[in-house]
Amino acid sequence: MFVQLKSDWNVAGRMYPQGALLAIRFDDFRRGGRRFDVLFEPSETKSLAEYLATRDYVVVNELDNVVSRIYEWKHTAAGWKQREVAVPAQGSISLGNLDEDASGGDADPTSNDYFLTHQDFLTPPTLYLAHAGSDQLERLRTMPAFFDASGMSVKQFFATSRDGTRVPYFVVLPKGASFDGKQPTLLYGYGGFEVSNLPFYSGTVGGAWLARGGVYVLANIRGGGEYGPRWHQAALKENRQRAFDDFIAVAEDLIARKLTSPQHLGINGGSNGGLLVGAVMLQRPELFKAVVCAVPLLDMKRFNKLLAGASWMAEYGDPDDPKDWAYISKYSPYQNVKKDVTYPRVLFVTSTRDDRVHPAHARKMVARMLEQGHDVLYYETSRGVTRRLPTTSSSRIAQACSIRSC
Repeated sequence: MFVQLKSDWNVAGRMYPQGALLAIRFDDFRRGGRRFDVLFEPSETKSLAEYLATRDYVVVNELDNVVSRIYEWKHTAAGWKQREVAVPAQGSISLGNLDEDASGGDADPTSNDYFLTHQDFLTPPTLYLAHAGSDQLERLRTMPAFFDASGMSVKQFFATSRDGTRVPYFVVLPKGASFDGKQPTLLYGYGGFEVSNLPFYSGTVGGAWLARGGVYVLANIRGGGEYGPRWHQAALKENRQRAFDDFIAVAEDLIARKLTSPQHLGINGGSNGGLLVGAVMLQRPELFKAVVCAVPLLDMKRFNKLLAGASWMAEYGDPDDPKDWAYISKYSPYQNVKKDVTYPRVLFVTSTRDDRVHPAHARKMVARMLEQGHDVLYYETSRGVTRRLPTTSSSRIAQACSIRSC
């Protein structure tokens, strides 16, 4: 039996840390045994991304500073033995059982084979057949390359947030990029619901942005799951401002490194990420030139009354509770936009048919900003939307100046 901890657990005289993966023989557990073996223990830099079980092995996918590492565990007469698996360097990896009904750690009782998918910003997703107990990887299929990545490079930096927390972020540099403060740069973030922003391949980002000389930045701010449950819980409810501070810190670090400047920096986020870019646009308008705010939450006074909003109160709090509204009101974009402030040019994107984030958020924000005389662009589609997908929105900054408000 495997146990993945969302919080610290004190059992049988031992404290097991939040984010750990534990194992115990099921018959021992049924008899009252509570002595677990630790297959993964988090650290300041490591978190558990996922695990799966084959016939004889447990395969663990760890994130070490947001880079995937794969380890195999096998139970022997002498106890559990660990072995690191040789996999493609950097990038992100996902695992899958050959049995499509076996997921989330369920064992495939018939085989020690499993699927492994690797991708990074410059390498298309590639599906491998892996064999537990060896480093052999058989490439089964790869997506085609949608842009010429030759000469491009990826770097990882760390920004320091307001409270001293180190916040990682990836920078994808086009061919010939220079640190002269003039690179057109698109910064993407999410920071919520324990969703990890991992390196990914996108033909849209590559073809519409990188190939045209733009820099792409992926921020791994608190609220996400890049460092496990603690990274998520650090930005819950009254601590939501930490996610905004982290994103601002990344922007400031990009400028300090002279990779870009406020005149060349755009930001993008959708859904919870729309709340993120909406909030930081208001808090630090001088840092940004353009904003794409997609299917956003913006009126946090009423989010719990619209569509799926009530299910998100564990993340943001209850705006009908005066104690919660006291902190929500400090960042809620709709309540904090001001007439006498110059904001970066912003494009709001939403969908009439969105069944999760109500289009009223974007509609009301646009109406208020237009009333105050701000430079606002608005696009509402009658089709559905795919949220939190950076690959669909990378070219919107480039298109913003040509889209007319409606």
